[in-house]
Amino acid sequence: MQPRMQNPARVLDATQPIGDIYKATYSGGVPKTTLDLVHLRTSQINGCSSCVDSGSRNARKSGETEERLSAVAAWRDSPYFTEEERAALALTEAATRMADRSDPVPDALWDEVAGCYDEKGLAAIVLTIAVTNMFNRLNATTRQVPQDWGA
Repeated sequence: MQPRMQNPARVLDATQPIGDIYKATYSGGVPKTTLDLVHLRTSQINGCSSCVDSGSRNARKSGETEERLSAVAAWRDSPYFTEEERAALALTEAATRMADRSDPVPDALWDEVAGCYDEKGLAAIVLTIAVTNMFNRLNATTRQVPQDWGA
């Protein structure tokens, strides 16, 4: 597979500002492993091979286990995730699949997640979901191939 073009963020010299936004997510107090799972699950839903690849590699570097990485696509039926991780993954799916229902993130789901994280944590998760969706759309549209993005 060949990319259709260079990544648009690189073409328009936007990698640094996007990277800064992504780095800001780590200041919200949410464990990096949770944010890695959010990134990976978002990328799985969107079918972004580059981000699934880089997300899995980055999660491994952070100490994530193969067992949990293999199970994240079926997290609801897996015993490997904490209540907090499950809440973050539920929000990830809802916010990524916005067109699937008229109220993409119902109050009950928001309240569940807000019961696990403070406002900074919620901001970190929501921003991770949003930035990952952007990465996925850039990469899938231009057919970026998995590579070491220097993360």
